[in-house]
Amino acid sequence: MPELVSRRPFPQDTLLLDELNHRINNEFASLIGVVSLTAARSSSDEVKRALSAVAQLVHHYAEVHHALQLPDRAGLIDAAAYLGKLCRSISRSKLDYRKIDLILASHPLALESGRCWQLGMIVSELITNAARHAFAGRPGKIYVELLPAAGFVKCRVCDDGSAPACVQAGRGLRIVQELTKALDGLFEREFGPGGTSSILVFPYDEPKKIAQVMKKPEENAKEQRGWRARSATIA
Repeated sequence: MPELVSRRPFPQDTLLLDELNHRINNEFASLIGVVSLTAARSSSDEVKRALSAVAQLVHHYAEVHHALQLPDRAGLIDAAAYLGKLCRSISRSKLDYRKIDLILASHPLALESGRCWQLGMIVSELITNAARHAFAGRPGKIYVELLPAAGFVKCRVCDDGSAPACVQAGRGLRIVQELTKALDGLFEREFGPGGTSSILVFPYDEPKKIAQVMKKPEENAKEQRGWRARSATIA
């Protein structure tokens, strides 16, 4: 996996990835079709509703998979719109039934498609990690912020849960670190009584010194309170 994020895949790698994604998309479609057909054939309204809900949930998982596929062409895309679509699919597939609200605050930001994909992979992993560890079955909120910052892109994923600081980094966070390297960026995590904050900063145009953009914890907390008020819950 680290090789895939540190370089553009060779042609044979791309072919294999395309074939794998094609198979996965077909499996999602087949599963949705089977569940929907079973629901249609049932004589029970309760079973119909339950199976229809399952089919819709699988559809949302398929949307997440589609959003996280390696882009097939280079070019600029709006990272804010991309993250909005990704966060909406993640919320519907993984968070709604847990009563976890996902709130996105973003500004229009044109990024090269490959870098936008890397950003999406990082955000997806951080949201999933927060949902898994921060709330212990309780309702909560996860906040995602994306904004330009003096020639850099700053992305922050925060939660209002209580994940312990001693949680050992797993494969997901190791992938986040490799993706951060591919973006020539820096990644930091901060733990506190009000939740966990994960901060990613990477150059918008070319590699530069970016440590100056990483602020002190108290400054991050102050900014976090400010943008929460103007954010919108993903629905």
